[in-house]
Formats: sequence, C-alpha cells, structure tokens
Amino acid sequence: MSCLGTEPALSKSEELRRAASRQKVIRMNAKLLGMEGDPDLQFLLQGGDLLKVRSQSWKKTRYFRLMEDCKTMWRESKKTFKTSQTFSLYDISSVRTGRQSEGLKKHTEEQVEGRCFSIMFKGRRKNLDLIASSEEEAKQWVTSLQKTLSNINNLNSQQKKEHWIMSCLRKADKNKDDKLSESELKNFLRLINIEVDDDYAEMLFKKCDTSKSGYLAGEEIQHFYDLLTHRDEIDVIYGEYAKSTGFMSPQNLVDFLMKEQREKASLTDAHNIIQKFEPDESAKEKKLLSKDGFLMYMHNPEALILDPDHREVYQDMSRPLNHYFISSSHNTYLMEDQLKGPSSTEAYVRALLKGCRCVELDCWDGSDDEPEIYHGYTLTSRILFKDVIKAIKEYAFKASDYPVILSLENHCSKEQQRVMAHHMSSILGSALVDTPLEDDLAAGFPSPEDLKGKFLIKGKKLEARFTPEETEDDDEDVTEEEESNDEDEDEQMEEEKRKKKKKLKLAKELSDMVVYCKSVHFHGFEDARQNQKFYEMSSFKEGKAMKLAEESANAYVHHNVEKLSRIYPAGSRTNSSNYSPVPLWNAGCQIVALNFQTTCSEMDVNQGRFLVNGKSGYVLKPAYMRDAATEFDPITLTRGAWLQHKTLHVMVISAQQLPKVNKKKSSIVDPLVKVEVYGVPDDVAEKETRPIDNNGFNPEWNENFQFDVFVPELALVRFTVEDHDSTSGNEFVGQYTLPLNSIKMGYRHVPLLNKNGDVLPSAGLFVHVMVVDAE
Repeated sequence: MSCLGTEPALSKSEELRRAASRQKVIRMNAKLLGMEGDPDLQFLLQGGDLLKVRSQSWKKTRYFRLMEDCKTMWRESKKTFKTSQTFSLYDISSVRTGRQSEGLKKHTEEQVEGRCFSIMFKGRRKNLDLIASSEEEAKQWVTSLQKTLSNINNLNSQQKKEHWIMSCLRKADKNKDDKLSESELKNFLRLINIEVDDDYAEMLFKKCDTSKSGYLAGEEIQHFYDLLTHRDEIDVIYGEYAKSTGFMSPQNLVDFLMKEQREKASLTDAHNIIQKFEPDESAKEKKLLSKDGFLMYMHNPEALILDPDHREVYQDMSRPLNHYFISSSHNTYLMEDQLKGPSSTEAYVRALLKGCRCVELDCWDGSDDEPEIYHGYTLTSRILFKDVIKAIKEYAFKASDYPVILSLENHCSKEQQRVMAHHMSSILGSALVDTPLEDDLAAGFPSPEDLKGKFLIKGKKLEARFTPEETEDDDEDVTEEEESNDEDEDEQMEEEKRKKKKKLKLAKELSDMVVYCKSVHFHGFEDARQNQKFYEMSSFKEGKAMKLAEESANAYVHHNVEKLSRIYPAGSRTNSSNYSPVPLWNAGCQIVALNFQTTCSEMDVNQGRFLVNGKSGYVLKPAYMRDAATEFDPITLTRGAWLQHKTLHVMVISAQQLPKVNKKKSSIVDPLVKVEVYGVPDDVAEKETRPIDNNGFNPEWNENFQFDVFVPELALVRFTVEDHDSTSGNEFVGQYTLPLNSIKMGYRHVPLLNKNGDVLPSAGLFVHVMVVDAE
C-alpha cells in the first residue's frame, strides 16, 4: 500500500516525457524573459542547499530552486512529512548581500559576512536570511536572483499576462501530459478567476477541440488561449483606425494618437512605435502595426494613464524647502501597531525606499549608555539609536537624492543626548547639515536641490542667549509631541505619561545640530507671524490641525508660505490607523506624517500624491500656495488663479486579470469599480459601476462618469476595484491614485496596486479619460 500523499511511481518513458515537457516549459518562459540559455537562470533552475537562519539556535538546511515557470521559488524542508513551500519572485522587494538584515547581524558572526544574503519581501512578510556554503556561491545566488528579478520586472503587462496564463495552464494540467481535458479546462478557468457555466465551458472546449479527441493539445490550447485573451474593446478601437488592409499604417497611428490620445505625434513617432512594438517581422518591414503590436504599445509605460514626463523629476527643485509637500512618516520605527508592534531598522528601510523624506525617531535612554528607539509607555520592542542611523545612512538616497529630515522625539538624558549627537556626527559625517548653507541664516530656506544627499535634524534648540551652564534651569520636556497634546488624548494614558515624565534638559551638542527645523510651540497664527523665525516650525496633532484647516484655512496657507508645519496622528490611534492628509495639503502643510506601516486608503492617497516628480518625495506646491499675498481659501473658494473649472469624463471600459481576494478554489470575484476625486471640499466626489458577477478575468462595464473639478492642481483621482458582497462589506482588490494634472487623456490602461502599494503583476483597468474646460 502506498503512503498517503505520495504519487505513484512513473514508468521510464513517462519520466522522460515529463522531463522533456519540463524543458519545453522552461525554454518558453526563459524566452519570454529574454534569458534563453542564460547561466544565471540555469543556476537558479538547478538550485542548491542554503542554511536558513531564524535565531541563534535555529539554523537549518533547506533546498531552494526556481520552478519551470521561472517566477516561483520552491524550497524543501529536510523534515519527513514536512510540506515544501513556494514563494513568487514578484513578492521580492530586494536581495541584499552580506549581514545587512537585523536577523543576520544578531544571529551570525562577522566571519560569515561574505557567505550571507537576505531576500527581502514586499508587505509584512518576514525576510529570508540565508547562508551559502561559500562566498562564491552566495555571490552567484545574489547575482542570479537580481538579474532574473530585473528581467521579470521589465516585462510589460501584456508579457506578464502571457507568463501568468502559461503558469496557470501548467497548474491546471494535473497529470502533466501537456493536454487539457474538459475538467482540467474548468479548473484552469477557476485559477484565472473566471467562473463560467458548464454549457459555456463545453462550448469553448468543443470550439477548440478540432481533432475531436476529447482533450486540447498543442495548437488547440493556443487557439483556446487566443479566444480567452481576445479583447473586443481593443478590436473596436483598432478597427476604427486600421485602414490599410486590416493594419495600421504610420499615418493611421498618428491619427489615433492625435485624435484619441490628445498627443502631439509625427510620422517619425509612429515609425518608432512600430519599430519598437510590432512583433511580426513582415509587418514591421512594411512599416505596419498589427493588432498584437497595437496592444503591446497600449500596455507600454509610455502609453499608460500616468504622464511619462511626470515619472521623472520634472518640477523646479530650486525653490525654498517649505514650498514643497514632503513625504513624511510617523512612528517610522514600527512594523505594526504602536502598543505592542515590533520596532525594527527594517521599518526605516521600507519607508525610505518608498520615497519617504521625513522619518521619526522616538529616543529614550538605553542600557550601556546607548540610546534606544521605541514607543514610550508601551510594549513595543526596542532598537539601538546608532543602528537606526546606520540604516538611514545606507538607504536614505536609494529612492531619491533629495534631503531627509530626521524628526527627533527626544526623551533622553543629557548624557545620552551627547551619545546621539556623536553617532549622528560620526555616521552621517559631512552629509549632516549642522551649520547654515549660507553664511547668514537669515538668507532663508535652502532648496531641495541645494540639500541633495543631505540630512536635516528637526528638534528643540537652546536659545542663543544661553551659555551652556545656564541651560541647567532650562525648560522641562524636550519632546514636542507631548508638549502639543490636545484634550482628545486618552486621559489615563496622559496621566501615566505625566507621572513618568522627567524634567529633561537639552545637551548643547544635540542642540547645535538643529539648523533649519527648530521645534517650537504654536501659540496662534498672529503670534507666529510676529515672533516666529522662518526656521522655527511647529508640530500639530491631527485634531488641532484639521480644526485650523477648516476654520482658518487662509491663515494656515499664509503661515505655510513662510514656515514649515508638521502634522502627526493622534496618540489615541493605538492601532496606527491614519487620518486623511488631503485637507492638510489643501492648507499648505508640508510635512503631513502618516503611519507608513499601515495599509489603508489614506496611505494609498499619500502614495498617489508622491507618485510623480520621480517619486522623489518632494512635490512643488501650486504657485498660489507660495505667494505671501495669496487669498486662496480651499473652503470658501473665492475667485483667483486656483479656480480653473474642469470637467473630468471617465469611461470605465474593462479590467484584466484581477486577483482572487479569497484563495479558495471556488471563490471568484464579482468586481465593481469606484472612481473618486480627492481635493478641496467642492471637488470631493465618488461614483461606482455595477458589479459584474463571477468574472475577475475580463469583466466589461462600459460605464460613463462625469466630475466637476474646480481646483485641478490639488485634485487626485483614485480608481478602486472591489469584490462586491451584498451581505457584508465589499473587499478591496486593487487601486491606483494619481494627481489629476498627471493624467494622460484618451484610451489608457491603469495599473493596479495591492494593499501594500505594490503593483499587481498582470492586473489592470482599461478606461477612457478626458479633461476639458467646463463650459
């Protein structure tokens, strides 16, 4: 009797057939990746043993190899009965050499540095810390993984779709005979998130089973695939312009680009597109664009909804620092919530790689005279201040060259403040701005361009009139968040803090590092106008900031023309939820700090705001928010340069390859699309399509929406796909948010991002967008 779960032994011929089939699949996927015969890909396909590290005592050998789909890593446990596990290369955010992760630093010795590497995942998945048997082997793993990842990420969405469908076909072919029976075909349709009734599945099957053999093989599977991926909506658009015997000529393409896409285009542009995207060599030679070539072009980043010019830094970066919205994080050290979540240097790395330019460091006295970072009065874990500064130094400028602000919440004794100052000075070196860039501080804020590659410290500063000795009687707590607490804080928690709060003094060494971001208490706009210097900035808890943005919007806008403002979430948000940053941007607030560790619509909108300008973390405020005499008020909307009434027309046409929300095999999504406008109160609106039953693969809506937008420079547009559920709330499938002024008009594919803000590999929406002056 065979063991449960084991497959019956294969005959020799069956083994050979399966091996040949495996090689065929590998060749097909390697070709799609442009890696045919590539030694790095071959190395991963062959795989090998690696030591997986979880703790000082838990280090175990695991066998890793790349599967035939060239996108899934398979790992086998040495334990009997232990199932093997897989993970997708799409889930990897980066591969790091050496002992860079917290786990490897903590649980391994320095002598294995060259043999170590880490696989870092997107979202909240734990890193994979690994040790190879030699330095050469570690290098080979890292090089091979990075190269394959790069090739996968460079596929356009049409190629990703083909890659994905081929993988699903492979999974559906249960007995691996390279044929699809009718039941396997139904299984395949469920895998790709489409539920069809038996009659339709049978009709599809019969249509493709030209050999009448009862299964699909070879060209029949190709025919089935073509039927499945056929896009009626693309046919209609293509047919409208393909006037040259069923193909698009260069002139036809120019007509399409100018009339539909509202782009300036010449015959040279059309020739370049045909040269680049036409897969059929004979059509390319005749300078014609086939339907396949047209679809390839429409999926290309240049043709997506986001203006390709805005993917790069396109704004003037030489304005004063306070003229920009700055991507900012609160409680940056946390991986989860602020009561018991783990603190980690990895949280800083993730925020910085997402383009965050202002990070928060909650500093407390630690043992052995080493300051620590954690959330005070809670059970969150602790990390060393110096480790955080090292991580920030290493990752600060990988996503953006523009300055990083270190916002210090300082609870440390003077002794440990000196240690903090020493660490920042020795680790950050000349990149730390500890003296004004101009000889005279009164020259005003430097620009992001002036501050490229630099760090600014935000914190309290001793008044210049004090001598070091006189500071002994200087004022109590050095933390502005405790100082600016409002009544809405949990009273018991507040009382607890008051009891524990010591009268802290400020060390001159730390004070001297604060130049352009000196923390001061806010005593009203009039007081700030008369007494606050440009480099003195206040932090506002969200409740107070929202009230000011609603009741004194123009005064807040004026304040932010001169000064910097930082907003942070209320302490009562113990689950690290977020508030909407939009009303605060409308009031000109630059540093609107959110919990980057929390997945939510507010973070999606934040990501949308900073999606443009090269994801640099800096977005220039509109001119009327930089003008000292501005009359702009987002609430009352009087006449002015900001009032540019537009009508936004959106037609939601279709979606492709939506992922399953529920992993159960039988679960299929019933998608609907929401289109929302965020901006000044008069512009806020939301419309939604009807749900489509049981089709996440290629649902079609063809529904039109219209929006009035009065202040387009502050407006953001968000597309959200949800799985409709009439009995409970709809479930999130994917979303994409971008500034209205960065939208390309015409027929556009919209990529979709998951909850963590990462691209869903083959999913997308297809829409038609027009923005016109309102009549």
